[in-house]
Amino acid sequence: MNSGIVPISDVQLALSVILVLIAGGISAMLRLGLLKSLAWGTVRTFVQLTFIGYVLKYVFSANNLWIIAGLIVVMCFIAARASVQRTPNVPSYPVALAFWSLLASTVLVGFVVVRIIINPEPWYSARIVIPVFGMILGNSMNGIALSLDRLYGEVKSRADEIETLLAFGATPWEAVRGCVREAVRSGMTPTVNSLMVVGLVSLPGMMTGQILGGADPHEAVRYQIVVMLMIAAAVAIGCLLLVGLSYKKMFTPDGALKPEVCESKK
Repeated sequence: MNSGIVPISDVQLALSVILVLIAGGISAMLRLGLLKSLAWGTVRTFVQLTFIGYVLKYVFSANNLWIIAGLIVVMCFIAARASVQRTPNVPSYPVALAFWSLLASTVLVGFVVVRIIINPEPWYSARIVIPVFGMILGNSMNGIALSLDRLYGEVKSRADEIETLLAFGATPWEAVRGCVREAVRSGMTPTVNSLMVVGLVSLPGMMTGQILGGADPHEAVRYQIVVMLMIAAAVAIGCLLLVGLSYKKMFTPDGALKPEVCESKK
C-alpha cells in the first residue's frame, strides 16, 4: 500500500475553483440568488483556511498548553456566536449561555478522549488536541443551534398551554418539560442519524483524511469510531446544558412566561 500524502500544487488548488463555478452556474441558471454568497464563501474559505494553516503551524511547533487552551477558548466563543445567530425563533442572542455550554461539553469530552483514550505524549499534544476539539465544536455548535431554536419554537407554539399550566400552579420546569425534551431530541437527531449510516452511506472526514494520508484503513476506522462517539456525547451534553440554562431565562422571577419569548428575531 502506498503511504504518504499526495501533495496539491498551487495550480491544482486553483483548479478546484472549477467546482464552485459549476455550482455558481447552476445557481445562475435557476436564479437561486446564491451566486454572490458562493463567491464570497469561496474567498473566505481560501483566506480563513490559509490563515489557520499558518496559525496551526505555529501552535504545533510551540506545543504550549496555555496557547492551546487560549485557542480553544477563542474557538468556543466563535462557535457560540455562530450557533446562536442561526436561531430565528430566539428573540435575543444568548451568546454567553452558548459559550459556557460549548466550553463545558467540549472540555469534558475532549479531555476524556485525549487524556484517557488516545493518551499521546505529552497528553496536550497540539496535533491531537486541536483537531479533536475542533471536530467536537463543529458538530456541537450545530446541535445546540437546533436545540435552542426548537426550544423557543415549541414554547412559542405552546404558549397558551404553558400559561394555563402555570395558572394551575405548575412550576416553570413542569410547564416546559415537554418542550425541553423535544428541543434536546431535535439537537441530537442529526448526530444519531449519522451514527446509523456511518460507513454505509458516508465515509467521515477524519477517516477519509487519514486514508488519503496513507494510514491503514483499520487504524483509521478505530479513530473514526472514537470520533463518532465523542461527538454524540458532546452534542448530548451541550444541548442539555444550553436548554437547561435557557428555559429559566424564559420566565420572570415570579414564574410567568416573558412576553418577548413569543417574539421572533427580525
